[in-house]
Amino acid sequence: MKKLVINGGKQLNGKIRISGAKNAAVAILPAVILSDGVCRIENIPNISDVNAMVNILHKMGAKVNRLSKTAIEIDATPVTNPEAVWDEVMDMRASSYLLGALLGRFSRASVAMPGGCDFGVRPLDQHLKGFEVLGAKHTVDKGIIRAEADSLTGGHVYLDVVSVGATINIMLAAVRAKGRTVIENAAREPHVVDVANFLNSMGADVRGAGTNIIKINGVEHLNGTSYSIIPDQIEAGTYMAAAAATGGDVVLQNVITKHLESITAKLREMGVEVDEYDDCVHVRQHGRLHRCNVKTMPHPGFPTDMQPQITALLSTADGTSIVTEGVWDHRFSYVGELKRMGANIAVDSRVAVIQGMDILNGAPVKATDLRAGAAMIIAALAANGTTHIEEVQYIERGYEDIVEKLQSLGADIKIIYTDEPTAQTAQTA
Repeated sequence: MKKLVINGGKQLNGKIRISGAKNAAVAILPAVILSDGVCRIENIPNISDVNAMVNILHKMGAKVNRLSKTAIEIDATPVTNPEAVWDEVMDMRASSYLLGALLGRFSRASVAMPGGCDFGVRPLDQHLKGFEVLGAKHTVDKGIIRAEADSLTGGHVYLDVVSVGATINIMLAAVRAKGRTVIENAAREPHVVDVANFLNSMGADVRGAGTNIIKINGVEHLNGTSYSIIPDQIEAGTYMAAAAATGGDVVLQNVITKHLESITAKLREMGVEVDEYDDCVHVRQHGRLHRCNVKTMPHPGFPTDMQPQITALLSTADGTSIVTEGVWDHRFSYVGELKRMGANIAVDSRVAVIQGMDILNGAPVKATDLRAGAAMIIAALAANGTTHIEEVQYIERGYEDIVEKLQSLGADIKIIYTDEPTAQTAQTA
C-alpha cells in the first residue's frame, strides 16, 4: 500500500515551478490523431493521466518518442484502426476526447466508456449531440460508444449546459469536417483555448475560443507542429492555497496570472497577500485567515477543480464560510475525510457550511478523487501531528512531483509503502 505521510505545522517557503496544464495535455494528446505529420509537444506534465494517454496512443499504433521529462514527439499517421476499447481507456475521463479525434480523422470511432474521478454523473449527451449535428450517428453497447458518419459536415451546435468536454470534443470532430461549425454556449476555460491554439498551429481554422461562440471552418488536412502547453492554473492554485494554509511565503514560477484571477481574488478576500508579476505570483500569509463565501462556476468564475482545496483552507479560517458547488452534484464526498481531522463542515446537497477551527489534527484519511487528494494534503500541511493519506494514485493523476516540490518548500512529507492497514481501514474492515 502506497501512502503519503505528512507531519504538519511547517511553513512553506521558497520557489517552485508550475508544470504544464493537465486538463490541456489530456485533450491535446488525442488531437494529435488529426495530424498528418509529427507533433512535438513541450511543457507536458509528467503525471499518470498523461502517461496513460500516451500509452493508449502507442497501443493504437502511433509512434511515440519521449524527448525529455516534459517533451514528447508523436507521429499518429500509422494509426489505422479507429478503436480504443481497452482498460486504460475506461480508467480515465479524458479518453472521451478520442471519440472526437477519431471521428474527425476517420468519420467513425469506437471508444470504451470513460471513467475517471467519481464525483457525480458526467454524461456525454452534449458531446453526442454535437456529433449528431455534424452528421454522425451513435450507439452505446456493452460499455462501448460507437459513432459513424458517411462524412462530417459543419453545423450549428447549441450546448444546453456549458461543458468543457463537449466543447473540446466537438472542436476535434469539426476541424476536418466540410464547411463551418458554430458552437454556442461554449466553455471558455484556458485549456479550451489551448486546445484551439494547438489545432490552429497544425493548420486548423478555429476562431472565438475563450468566448461563448466558437466558429470552426473545416480543412482537409492538418500538419505536424511544435507546441508548448500552458501552465496548470489548478496546480498553481493548489500551491497558493497550501502556502496560505501554512502561513508561508512562496513564489510560483511559470504561471499565467490572468488564469488565476478568480483564485487570487478569493485568497485576497481571505487576507492572503498575492503579488503578481509577468510569469509568477508571490503568495504570503500572516495571521489567521478570514472567512469568505465561494461559489464555483464555469470560467471565468471560481473553478470547480479548486473547490476541495479552498474548502480545506477555509476549515481553519476565522468565522463561518459557505462554499457552493455550481458545476457538479456530488463533489463534497471528501468532507468526511476533513472531519476526521477535526473540520466542522455541514453539507446540504451542493452547499457546504464551514465553521473555521483554530487548528486541525493529523489523522488517517484517503483521497476520494484527484482534487480531494490535494485538499487532504493542504489540510495535513496545516494540521498538528501526522496525517497518513491513502489512495495516492488519485493525486498522481494530476500533480507532477508533488512530494518533491513540497519538500523543496520545507514540508515534512514522504511516500511510504506498507502492508499494514491504517486505523481507518481497520475500522471499515
